[in-house]
Amino acid sequence: MQPYSQRYLLQKNKKRYTGIGTSIEDMSGNMENFSGNQETSEKIINKKKPCQPETETLLGRLHLQEKFEQKFPLADFLQILPPVKQHHVTSEKDLSHAFLLRLMMLDYRARFVPVIADSLEGTHSHSDEVINMTENDLDDLLSTNVETHEQEQTHVHPMDVQMAVYHCSDSFLKQMMITKLSQCQYALPLLVPDPVTMELECPLWTFRQITKTWKVTPIKDVSNIVTVKSVPVCKAETPLVSFFRLGSLSVSKSQLMNTLINDRHSTFFHRNCPGSTKSRYLMDGVAEIAWYCPDGKPNDAFNDCTAFCNLHGDALSIETQRDILIEKSSVNIFCVSSLQRNDKNKTFISAHFKFHKPLICLCVDDSCDIRRKDGKYILGLKDKSQSDVSEELKKIIRVVLSSLNGSSLKPSFQLETMAELSGIRVDESDPACQKGKSAAIKIMDLLTKDNMDVSKIKEKILPCQGHLWHQWSKIHKELYHLRGNIEKQKSKKQQELMNIRQEQCAASCSKLMELFIENLSSLPPIDKKYFLKYTQILMDSLSTDDLSVILKSYNEKWSEALALKNKHNNLDLLSKKQAELKEIHNKLQSAAFGLEHIFREMGQIYEAHRTIEGESRHSDWSKYPELAAQLMISGHPMELMDGDAGHVPLTWISSVLEEVIKKLGDQTVFVLSVLGIQSSGKSTMLNTMFGLQFAVSAGRCTKGAFMQLLKVSEEMKKDLKFDYILVVDTEGLRALELEGTTTCHHDNELATFVVGLGNLTLINIFGENPSEMQDILQIVVQAFMRMKEVKLSPSCVFVHQNVTDVAAAAKNMDGKRRLQEKLDQMAKLAAEEVVCNAECFSDVIEFDVRKDVKYCAQLWEGSPPMAPPNPGYSESIQEVKNTILSKASKSAVITLSQFKTKVQDLWNALLNENFVFSFKNTLEIAVYRKLEAQYGNWTWTLRSNMLAIENQLHNRIGNGNLDMVEVSYLKKESKKTFETIREEITTYFEEDKEKDMLAQWRGRFETKIKEFHDEQVSTVKRKLDEVIQQKKARKKLDDKKTEFENRLLQKSKELAQQLKDKAKDEKQFKKKFNSVWKGWVTELTADIKPVEKINLEEDQFTILQELGFEETFINERKQSSRYKNIIQLGNYSNYVKPSKILGVLKSKNVLSHENQQIRSLIRKAENESLDAIKHKPVATRGYSSTYLQEVAKTVKEKVENFQSESNYTFKKEFTVDLILYVFFKAERWLLDSQEKFKMNNDPLTYLKGKKSHYCTVFRSFCKGNSSAVVLSELIYEKLTASTVKAVCNKTIIDLAGMMMCNFSAFNGNRLNLEKHVLKSLAEKEKFDAFITYIRNPRKQTEAFIKAEVKKYIFIDHKDQTVNILKKNVDDIKTLVSQALFTATQKVQTHKGNTNIWLKEFSSLLKDELTFENIYSQNFNDINDFEFLKEQIKKRLPSIFDQMSSLSLDKLKESRVKPDEILIDQLCRCCWVTCPFCAAVCTNTIEGHSDVDHSVPFHRPEGIKGWHYRGTVELSIKFCTTAVASDGRFHPHPDSEETVPYKQYRTAGPKYANWRITPDESKLAYWKWFVCRFQNQLEEHHELKFQDTGEIPSEWKTISKDEAITSLNQMC
Repeated sequence: MQPYSQRYLLQKNKKRYTGIGTSIEDMSGNMENFSGNQETSEKIINKKKPCQPETETLLGRLHLQEKFEQKFPLADFLQILPPVKQHHVTSEKDLSHAFLLRLMMLDYRARFVPVIADSLEGTHSHSDEVINMTENDLDDLLSTNVETHEQEQTHVHPMDVQMAVYHCSDSFLKQMMITKLSQCQYALPLLVPDPVTMELECPLWTFRQITKTWKVTPIKDVSNIVTVKSVPVCKAETPLVSFFRLGSLSVSKSQLMNTLINDRHSTFFHRNCPGSTKSRYLMDGVAEIAWYCPDGKPNDAFNDCTAFCNLHGDALSIETQRDILIEKSSVNIFCVSSLQRNDKNKTFISAHFKFHKPLICLCVDDSCDIRRKDGKYILGLKDKSQSDVSEELKKIIRVVLSSLNGSSLKPSFQLETMAELSGIRVDESDPACQKGKSAAIKIMDLLTKDNMDVSKIKEKILPCQGHLWHQWSKIHKELYHLRGNIEKQKSKKQQELMNIRQEQCAASCSKLMELFIENLSSLPPIDKKYFLKYTQILMDSLSTDDLSVILKSYNEKWSEALALKNKHNNLDLLSKKQAELKEIHNKLQSAAFGLEHIFREMGQIYEAHRTIEGESRHSDWSKYPELAAQLMISGHPMELMDGDAGHVPLTWISSVLEEVIKKLGDQTVFVLSVLGIQSSGKSTMLNTMFGLQFAVSAGRCTKGAFMQLLKVSEEMKKDLKFDYILVVDTEGLRALELEGTTTCHHDNELATFVVGLGNLTLINIFGENPSEMQDILQIVVQAFMRMKEVKLSPSCVFVHQNVTDVAAAAKNMDGKRRLQEKLDQMAKLAAEEVVCNAECFSDVIEFDVRKDVKYCAQLWEGSPPMAPPNPGYSESIQEVKNTILSKASKSAVITLSQFKTKVQDLWNALLNENFVFSFKNTLEIAVYRKLEAQYGNWTWTLRSNMLAIENQLHNRIGNGNLDMVEVSYLKKESKKTFETIREEITTYFEEDKEKDMLAQWRGRFETKIKEFHDEQVSTVKRKLDEVIQQKKARKKLDDKKTEFENRLLQKSKELAQQLKDKAKDEKQFKKKFNSVWKGWVTELTADIKPVEKINLEEDQFTILQELGFEETFINERKQSSRYKNIIQLGNYSNYVKPSKILGVLKSKNVLSHENQQIRSLIRKAENESLDAIKHKPVATRGYSSTYLQEVAKTVKEKVENFQSESNYTFKKEFTVDLILYVFFKAERWLLDSQEKFKMNNDPLTYLKGKKSHYCTVFRSFCKGNSSAVVLSELIYEKLTASTVKAVCNKTIIDLAGMMMCNFSAFNGNRLNLEKHVLKSLAEKEKFDAFITYIRNPRKQTEAFIKAEVKKYIFIDHKDQTVNILKKNVDDIKTLVSQALFTATQKVQTHKGNTNIWLKEFSSLLKDELTFENIYSQNFNDINDFEFLKEQIKKRLPSIFDQMSSLSLDKLKESRVKPDEILIDQLCRCCWVTCPFCAAVCTNTIEGHSDVDHSVPFHRPEGIKGWHYRGTVELSIKFCTTAVASDGRFHPHPDSEETVPYKQYRTAGPKYANWRITPDESKLAYWKWFVCRFQNQLEEHHELKFQDTGEIPSEWKTISKDEAITSLNQMC
């Protein structure tokens, strides 16, 4: 082997490097440059300039000048930043970031990152070219190289990069940096000179998070018991071995130290490390420290933890640091070139040989063997190999250290004692640090003042989260597993929950919490950071020792129990050991104590006070969520699920997230969930990947689930399209702490929860152990299966950690194949359990085994505790991170508010056994309800457009301008509006922020809109076809009308000529007109038969007689009027014939379900009969008794069919009453329709209406007025009547639109309307109205719409109605004026006659007004059409003045009715009712076959009449509570079998398509209703709320106002 001294000897003839800075030789070589005395040396150091040019140059090259004063904050590096180049950077300005980011990812190669310009990558320099060269060329080239070498600037020394970043970082980034350096097994700065002031600093704060773990084997102990120690490095008491260099050496001191600690890793940077240069600026005077930690094995270099310190630079000139270290060290090792010469080195060593402290002198250029005297050693290194020197030195150090054991003078080094030294500054002396530390110490004083056992601290000082919270969680979960009297049990348990909250409130005034909250509230931000860090550090320190002892005890008991279990011969002892194990487990849980427990206490205090006191913004506890939100925003992990209680504090989590939203806005987040078996390296992976702060101690693994926000840098937002990544880390599946106390249910629950929350789930597998994989894969596949069933679609990535050969592609492909097989197998098994169609894992979730499975190298490069992290691990994790970000960039994201809702939905569903049936996706529901409201707007736009088209065409038909309506024409007219709506739909589905969730409904809603449009077209066509048919049916009368008008005009004109100037006064005139009018009418109608009056009562009587009922019996039923209320009866027993049992007649007691069946028969008979009647052409062709005859026969047949399928028979009273009831319901419609027929078809009625009109014409002729004046009067009369109709029709449509937009009950979705109906019912408190609503919700809703329309138009918004009316009058006025002008102008231009003028005028009005024809021959003498126009214009103001003062009652006579329009718009929805409680489905879409029926809140079943079989006890169960209970029900009234409520969907078709999710029956409305109308309900159903159905007393405290307010929960 090459001699040690020769291998590292510097060439003597090598020319010194003379670049900027100090060379190795300059700073450590020629001792003649230094004075021999201490004073002179100190003066040299102190005379350095305040701002050294070398430092400025270095910072300039690294682009860190600004950061030297304005330090890098830690937050800058805890963002999602662009990926780091793995092997090099392209510019020196990138070195600092590259170093930090790679260090954060535990890549120990971060210490040297090469700088390679882009232009040089992949190219060769010109020096590589092969050319012919002469001897002179060679001399020139050598000369040039030397000169160039002197002028070129070398690259930055790696340790200068490290120290520059260190000096430019704030204290928290420094701490993270030093912690990561420690994890990389690098030496850490212990004494650091300030590069400007040269003030010496000990950065004690930066060491605070470092804990060292080692194993100790006592030398004299023959038992070989290994003791594991885990101690914060600041508190560790260890020997300190310090190395010093005196003068210039030909070997590397740092490299020699590395061989003692880890000969495979450069713990201390040395001259032969990659990237080392001769120049360095920031390391002189820096003392670095590292610890050797033994593994408890025979080949350990040292038996106990030992600290090694390395002073950089010449120790002779760096006196302050040297003296401090010599004083603190157990052993001092001096490296000199030789002691043969009589120089300063020998003088210095001689002085220290006089001290009692052990000293080792290593002489590089001497070849002497070990010389020893009184603990002083001299060892020559010349001609010795590195390994020999290392082994000899280890042996000497072991001997020296063992000789000190037991000695009262044994020196022991502890980092914290550095703060006691004078002359150096400790970073913890910073005022902010001191304040934070002081506050944390006060907290710790409260924890330790009574010397309590750590396992009892939580119980004593944090009482809200212990037994009380665990008991609350237990009782709360029991709410979902109720038995017996469910509502009573529920009320009892809810009271118990309330009592626990009260106890928590009473216990929540602990001094510790008061002090902690005060510090969080009052400390400035930086002080607060220090406070939290110190509190965590001190708490960890407090519990670490206890946890180690308990874990040791647990492991011993576990081994004993395992041994007994394998022997199978001592079950009693095994049982005892297991009991002891459980006791130790409980103690382990109690001893785990950290900052998260204080935050948990905050959450419980908040939840307790919020429950008892309600929302308040003026109390201390109400500020807790804001404080927690501030911490979460700053990157602090926040507990999402309490692992000890196995519960999610929803109120607390929701409030914290709400505060985060207030501070940040509703930011978009990508949720990354992580699952894996305990101790599989999940938290380490996340900390490496993102620089997070999840706990990674093996003694205290993550409990429950924690969430942490990671900000996305502005640069990365362009690609990722979201603001934050929200990481959810979980406790390990099959965790040691939970072994034996819970089942796999806990794992399934946790996995389902975090998988449901995540946009992507990272599944962490440690190694490739098949059994370990099997366990986690089974859990994961089941979780993903549940997500598929509830229409959530997260993605996943599998990460195999600790894989030995990540580069072996063939092996990895085989591993992926086996994983795919297992996943497919698990998916198939899980699919069978939940009855889901899935043949392979990719059927459950989008998964590509080639892309979504990653292999990671093992974490350690060697065996811990001295092994550094494997760089391959860092590279693997970087690749996984890139995969995650790539998937995230293509993934749908959610907002923070949606995440909050998702947490609530998932947890509420998990509380139930059947997650899939219980899951209520509130986000999806909210998006769907918004879509429903939008659908209402779209359909209203289409409907209002079709109403306008219908109105126009109706006028054309009335004017005789249209006798056929084509579908194509209607589609053409409505095309523009329809296309606009389609564009709006496309925009909505493609651009709404919830477009990903909306996508599932797009096809259905596009289809529904098209169907709606087509239906509107066909409906309008049908209506207009009827109008045309009516017009054709009236043609004979219309022709007669024209004839009447012509003859009446002639007669009036002739008589006027005869009586001209004879009728002197009005009285005489009227007398004369009346005398001739009667004769005219008789003459005109001599051959016409008038329309007869109808007698419905007589027809009904006759029809019933024809059906076989007696006259007296019919009269009796008619006079009793009981038939009018037949639908509202609670019990129909009086209508049922007694049954004969053993020859004895016994009255039949109709059961509740039978009453419901009878009521359904009545409702069906009513609806079908009315529908049949309304399809009869009564208004166009008149009434016929056969219409009622058909209805009566149909009703009788229905009753007979019903009886044939029932086990009882009706009395004849039922049939007669039901027929009379149907007649009664049809009567009003028949009379109104017949009146319309009479108005349109009876000549006498028509002429009677024209009398006053012709009286006016007659008077005008008598006065000698011209034909133009008379015609103007005729037009005036027709315009008046027509304008009233037109204005009223237009106003009605406008009013309906106004109400759709402005009236709160109508301008939302179906659920919104339901809420207002219920509110109205409660306000009026009419039991009959409630019963109508329960039995026939549509009928009551229509009644509500009618009442609200009437109130809105004629009372509340009367002024607005008048204004709309006036506006429409003005529009008609403008139209008529324009028509007059145009018609007159055309006739004058074309020299037309009266007939042309009338045609033109009516044509211009055809779309807006119905203008009846005027017989023009009577006015052929008109020539002056300008005069005619002026005559008409003169009368127009009179028309519109009348219109302006028109009574609003006229609106009631309009052809269209606003309530009918709105009923048609709002009631075309789902009316299916819940099979349990009759709550009506609130889906806006009628016939939504692809979506289950649902309603947000259900009712007590007894409202519908449900009762306990064989009793008179009404049920008070809410079906939403029942489906979470362990109860059972009879699916059909006559069924003997029962079905568990939790499996209600299996009970038959009417149950299967209902989605009833547990809601703890929170809605107070129906509880109030039951109490308010208890007596009426009992009387109605002839049952009682008693015994099992007794109403809980808590319900009776609910007021009407509270009931109405509770309805707000519906929307």
